[in-house]
Parts: sequence; structure tokens; C-alpha cells
Amino acid sequence: MPITHPIQDRAPVAHNPDEPAVRVSDLSFAYPGGHTALTGISLVVRPGERVALVGPNGAGKSTLILHLNGILNGTGDIYIEGRRLEKGTLRQIRGRIGMVFQNPDDQLFSPTVFDDVAFGPLHMGVPEAEVRVRVGGALEMVGMSGFEERLSHHLSVGEKKRVSLATVLSMDPAILILDEPTAGLDPRARRSLIDLLRSLDRTMLVSTHDMRLVAELFERVVVMDGGTIVADGETRGLIEDQALLEAHGLESP
Repeated sequence: MPITHPIQDRAPVAHNPDEPAVRVSDLSFAYPGGHTALTGISLVVRPGERVALVGPNGAGKSTLILHLNGILNGTGDIYIEGRRLEKGTLRQIRGRIGMVFQNPDDQLFSPTVFDDVAFGPLHMGVPEAEVRVRVGGALEMVGMSGFEERLSHHLSVGEKKRVSLATVLSMDPAILILDEPTAGLDPRARRSLIDLLRSLDRTMLVSTHDMRLVAELFERVVVMDGGTIVADGETRGLIEDQALLEAHGLESP
């Protein structure tokens, strides 16, 4: 049966278009050992925006994004498409957010590529026939058609990154959250992944140290340091602010 991007062509779940895709209000979090990782974070991401989250190691970037689908729970409020993130909405919200971790081996745990990409829809209760269509569509979108029976742990890093992205695309998320998507990739694989991300019509929040990626793909940059947001604005202006970049451990692309 031919597949023509069945995920990309599916009608979006209805929600108020005036609501932000992501709204974080006064979010704070400390790890059990007492280290304060986030202090008073407030952030709004509009539908369709591509936002880069940058800053030095330990800035709180990964801690922030792990709050957006309830992996971590701090104090403050998080709303996804107008729904407050809490126990009663967690399952629904996780169906709207696709999170891709920095290390694909943290995301790929099934015997085959098909099993990995099918896991999310099956867990959501999607019928088996629809799961097969979603898996085929997601793999086609990331350029991995024909890899269904391959062993995930035998793939290259670049291939694993693509399959990891397919595992979330198969759940048809409205919002993509990626942690260091180009880390560990050679130049060819990096270029291929950037082109793939550019082709996806999704709201994106991406944590990265790759400032060339930021300059090429994102219209807005949020700079974090010490668990707070220290700058938020249009990409071109921020990446040309050499003093700002140097003050927060970043290099001009």
C-alpha cells in the first residue's frame, strides 16, 4: 500500500489557535541533593515557532525541557496548547509533544526499528493497522524507509538520530522538543538532519550548543545561564551580540 506522508497530512487536533503552544510561568526546580537548577523561568512559544534554547553546560536547558512532558516536576505552571500540565492531563499532553533525547540509545530499546517506532502509537491505543501506516509514514519522513527490520543498535549514530525522531513523529505531535540533535554527528549526517528538521512543519523548541544550527534554522533564541533566562529575542540580533555570547559561554557561528 503506498504511503504519502499520512502523518504530515493528518488534520491537527483542534485547540484554540490563540493559545501559545507552550507557556511556562515562574518555574523553579531543585534536584534532591539541593542543587537549584531552575529559578523563576517564564517562557512562551507560539504555534509554528522554531525556538533555540542555548547556554553553557549546567545552564538548566535540559532540566527545563524535561519539565515540558512531566518527566520532572518543579513549582510553577506549564500549559501546553492551553492545557495545564498536571496528572489528569499528562497522557493527553504527552501525545502532543514529541521529545527526542540527546543520546538516541536512551530512546531506542526495542529489537527492531519497526518495534521502536511502533511503541508510542501502540501505547496510545492506536489500532494495529493504523500503527503500521504511522510507522511507514514516520520512517519515510526521516528518510529511513526500508529499515523496519533492521536492528536499532546496529545503526550508525546519524541513523539512530533519525529513527529516534521517527519514534515521536509516529505519535503525530504538534510540538517537537529536541536535546542537542546534532551532537555526535559527522558533517554529512549533521547536514542531513538539519535539512530534515527544516522540512518538518512543527512547533520546535531545541536545546543546542550548535550555534551554526541556530543561525541557519531558528528565528528566535532563548539564552539560559545559571538556571535563569538571561536573553530572549530575534536570532540575528542575539548572535551578533559578541559580549552577550562570551558572557554566557557561547561562540559566534
